Amino acid sequence: MKLATCAATLLAGTALAMMPGAVFAAEADGATGDEGANSIIVTTQKVEQRALDVPMTLSVQTGERMRELGVTDIGELSNYVPGLNVQIQSANNPGFVIRGITSDSGSAQQGPRVSLYYNGVDISRSRGAYQGLYDLDRVEVVKGPQATLFGTAATIGAISFVSAKPEAGTSASLTGAYGNLDATRVEGFVNMGSDVIAARIAGQWKKRDGYIENLALGQDDLYAQDQLGLRGSLRFTPTSDFTADLVLTYDRQRNSGTPFLSKNLGSTSVEGLYGAAYLGGSPLSKEVLGADKLGLHRDVYDANLTMSWDFADGWNFTTVNGYRNFDALEVFDADGSAAWYLEFAEHAKGWQASHESRFTYSDDQWRASFGWNYIIEDSSQYVPLSSEVGTYLQCSANIIRGLGCVAPNNSVPASLATGLASGGLATTVPYQSWYKNEGRNQTWSMFGDATWTPTPALELTAGARVLIETRRSGYSANQPNAPLYGQPLLPAVDTGGETFRARRSYAAVLPRFNALYRLSPNLNIYATISEGRRSPVVQLSAAAGPVADLDLIKSETVWNYEAGIKGAVGMFSGSLGVYYNKYSNFQVSVLDASGIARTESAGSASNIGVEAELEARFTDWLSAFGNVGYIGGGIDDKASNGAYAGNQFRLQPKWQWSAGFNLNVPVNENASVFLTPSVTYRSKIYFEIPNRDAISQSPVTLVNLRGGVSLMDGRFQIAGYARNLTDKNYLLDAGNTGGSFGYPTFIPAEPRTYGIEFTARY
Repeated sequence: MKLATCAATLLAGTALAMMPGAVFAAEADGATGDEGANSIIVTTQKVEQRALDVPMTLSVQTGERMRELGVTDIGELSNYVPGLNVQIQSANNPGFVIRGITSDSGSAQQGPRVSLYYNGVDISRSRGAYQGLYDLDRVEVVKGPQATLFGTAATIGAISFVSAKPEAGTSASLTGAYGNLDATRVEGFVNMGSDVIAARIAGQWKKRDGYIENLALGQDDLYAQDQLGLRGSLRFTPTSDFTADLVLTYDRQRNSGTPFLSKNLGSTSVEGLYGAAYLGGSPLSKEVLGADKLGLHRDVYDANLTMSWDFADGWNFTTVNGYRNFDALEVFDADGSAAWYLEFAEHAKGWQASHESRFTYSDDQWRASFGWNYIIEDSSQYVPLSSEVGTYLQCSANIIRGLGCVAPNNSVPASLATGLASGGLATTVPYQSWYKNEGRNQTWSMFGDATWTPTPALELTAGARVLIETRRSGYSANQPNAPLYGQPLLPAVDTGGETFRARRSYAAVLPRFNALYRLSPNLNIYATISEGRRSPVVQLSAAAGPVADLDLIKSETVWNYEAGIKGAVGMFSGSLGVYYNKYSNFQVSVLDASGIARTESAGSASNIGVEAELEARFTDWLSAFGNVGYIGGGIDDKASNGAYAGNQFRLQPKWQWSAGFNLNVPVNENASVFLTPSVTYRSKIYFEIPNRDAISQSPVTLVNLRGGVSLMDGRFQIAGYARNLTDKNYLLDAGNTGGSFGYPTFIPAEPRTYGIEFTARY
């Protein structure tokens, strides 16, 4: 049935195969608008080339396109890229999904599946990956593993953020926006320099009220934002053969708490989604959890140095070096109620440093590259719990029949359990515990690619990456016996003040093979076979004794097979691709009874899908765009896969599409009116594996709009915007930590937002 569905989609999509350039990407310097899709230039294969000539499935959004659509956050980006979903539960817990495969684990012991690159540097570690979306040249989304290009974490693809670089001359831009929820946004850049040295400073500040009222005393409304991003860039070009780019970035969040809402405990906003809730937190939050209120306190520092040297005819040497440091404390109410029950925090911090050097050679018949890479990361995840003993036992085990946990009026009868169980000897018995996982990982690799052009119409590429990695894990826990109960509240083992440690080394070879055939100068077909790999997990915890409990999870591997067509004919440009993935030892992340995330092997999995993108440029002032993706994937339905057999991947919609148009009508020589409406659709998704309908979201259709007037030849612009125009109620996530204790929680997605913005350019 899946094959039939894909075949039907493929046949229908051939009518669209002449539509958008596979992508909206950066135009070549000096290219003219008359060249249309042929002017699209990307650096996906580490050389500048037309997107049409990249033999893989690629989607790109330029900074200009994102401004037209009103995209100001990473989470909004995926609405316009088939096969990509980005779920921002919080800036500390982003989920990046390519072709239904999720990378969002916060454990320091687990590797990512989807690589994120920022100016050529891997930033894939989940808790350090999120950053503001401003002053970007483009975002490239590469589908399928391409290990020689995007490293070891690109199991199924990579997302590459490329910031706008300094350039000769003086220019500046400033945008101010204000909307409902008292939302304020200020962003812009200043650029100054010459052909030899140029500098650019850019930033974005976003602040808004929470959209879920919190009735708990002393707490802020939920999902309020206070985010700041700053970037300084310096470009040095002493000769036409040498360029050095230094980029320094700071990103921070001071956001209020995540609305983990319970359907079972008290009266919350789950059914109406945007009504009031009661997330009380812990009375000892400051002392035990690290902050006196629910919310996120996060800082990220990033430095990147890239140097490129054309040192001989046809030869180039490029080196990319980066350092990233993150420190994030998030306090959250995991039970989603007024009870002093499951009050957790997560303090994630770490750093990573990387170096990559690459030699590239190119002539009329050959293009080759080879190089090496080293990356080291050191991170930890510290998770404290604050609870009250009687409340915990009553809500978890109903120790006093008929008393209950949290009443519909948000009173907490469970708070009486300590007094009743102790015969009045005590009324409140605070309890605290914590566990901590650590990871220190090093990877050394060498890689090489060679592309042969036997005829002007045919390109054949083969390459491989050889890697050796050392993975070190640490685990410690303080799980004291609870007064009145005589044992720890969480089903976790105290390590007795000791930190258990384990170390393992691994090696792998990851190949890729690509072919491109030019049917005409503006119409290409391509095919690719490549292998992806998610690192093994040296999963370390504690067992009774206490002794180290080491669970070695084998590496997840995937073979990727895909073929497609890219083209541009007249006013139409586009791409159509079909892919098949076969996974071995598919890794899933599940929460155990103590709320600790653990990795397990779900056995084999497979994925078949279709992706198409299209654009039609009817006139200079009117264009339409659309894209569609079908993902027919999941864990194979066979007995050896146990409880996971037949399950759909987490956060994977079977269907996803978006469409819209861009109208920009001149009024006179210096003014124009513009309008960009768009509609996005996502089919049903499951938030957990194993799948449950209770922990899922039905199909969602959203309408977004941006329009306004441009004055003085584009130097000034006034625009209005609306996202989720129809005020669709839907869930961002469900299950979460509370689900492992029998009380799943639900997070409402953003309601309708709207406002006005003013931009001045120089």
